[in-house]
Amino acid sequence: MESPGAEKTVAVRSSLIDSMKRCSLSGISIPKEELRKKITMPEYLRLAIRDSIASKDIDSAAKPYYHSTAHPVDCPLVVFINSKSGGRHGPQLKTRLQDLMGQEQVFDLQNVKPNEFVEYGLGCLEKLAGNGDNCAKETRERLRIVVAGGDGTVGWVLGELKKQDRGPIPPTAVIPLGTGNDLSRSFGWGGSFPFSWRAAIKRTLDKATLGPTSFLDSWKILISMPSGINLETPHSLKQTEEVAINQDVEIQGELPENVSCYEGVFYNYFSIGMDAQVAYGFHHLRNEKPYLARGPISNKIIYSGYSCKQGWFFTPCMTDPGLRGLKNILRLHVKRLNSSEWELVPIPSSVRSIVALNLHSYASGRNPWGKLKPEYMHKKGFVAANADDGLLEVFGFKQGWHASLVMVELISAIHIAQAAAIRFELRGGAWKRAFMQMDGEPWKQPLKNEFSTFVDIERVPFRSVMINGG
Repeated sequence: MESPGAEKTVAVRSSLIDSMKRCSLSGISIPKEELRKKITMPEYLRLAIRDSIASKDIDSAAKPYYHSTAHPVDCPLVVFINSKSGGRHGPQLKTRLQDLMGQEQVFDLQNVKPNEFVEYGLGCLEKLAGNGDNCAKETRERLRIVVAGGDGTVGWVLGELKKQDRGPIPPTAVIPLGTGNDLSRSFGWGGSFPFSWRAAIKRTLDKATLGPTSFLDSWKILISMPSGINLETPHSLKQTEEVAINQDVEIQGELPENVSCYEGVFYNYFSIGMDAQVAYGFHHLRNEKPYLARGPISNKIIYSGYSCKQGWFFTPCMTDPGLRGLKNILRLHVKRLNSSEWELVPIPSSVRSIVALNLHSYASGRNPWGKLKPEYMHKKGFVAANADDGLLEVFGFKQGWHASLVMVELISAIHIAQAAAIRFELRGGAWKRAFMQMDGEPWKQPLKNEFSTFVDIERVPFRSVMINGG
């Protein structure tokens, strides 16, 4: 007969062996079936959501499932994947995700848009819940989202989730498939798609069910420009109804009689200048020759080479010195923290790119705002920067060499302001256009000599909810 001590030794040894079995070279191995039980919705809900989105008719799709008695899972997940991201891994990742959690819970953004899921998918759950289905009710309340894509894709999904004016906003986790992945870095999901991705995906989904949440500010941008100009914009910037231009701010140019307005939301940054010009050129090069950009590493190599050809590094190649600085076309007004008054902020003549940054992470994990000393912040009237503090950090780059030294943290960017609201006023003159970008999506902004173009930025009242990955 074994002693109690022997039983205890056997139990400890068994526990240790079980723990070792769950480990692999890439970290903790999550049993596939355990994960599936935790994240996969009951079949009737998956089918109801699928049918609602496909038919765009909540009532007829939900009706056959009104009398289900299924039980909710611990943490139902829905994944949005940009299958064009991640180089050759995108389609493989999509297949792997469908294998782990069911085909109906994985949405390829090429086929199903986030707004369709919000309107019809969430709407179906809410319809069933309203009919007395407790499983649908708890699934809706426990639902979490995972986005597999770059910063632009994550921002797109976050924007649509926040538009709903009902129920809790589902928290969001990230699988980084883009080039910079600054949103992913900021919330602990890593800066690149892992090489051992098959095991990593299970760990990511498991973390998404357990991770604590935090808030993320989002910022609305409104562009008011003279009508009659053809503007090619990214998908995150949409034309909207004409709005009255805020005249509480002193205007240098004249107001046009007819105005065209475009509206969008960003989460990480908005910028004007040479950095956006380089991004615009790279974006079009990649679209024209997609075989050149097969993943984040090749993207970065091509981007670096392309930037050297655009005058970003070699300022003297510009024939007219008056075209070099943004001061020649731009005026900046800001509202400071806890202030309702607009303040005109001078722009240094050497600045060729201005960035309004929300996160600590920019351009693949750099922090150009820097870790400022308390006495410097006190002198400038700055506060510690956070993603949910209601402030944007506004700074400038002189040229590519200056930006490069900032990125390796040898020097800091030119600190211009911290702002709770921003107005940029752009006027043409010798400049025929300016380049802008938000969250990595660039566009070319035409300018008029006679009238100003205005870019107004203010915080969206409702914040996004992010899941922290580590």
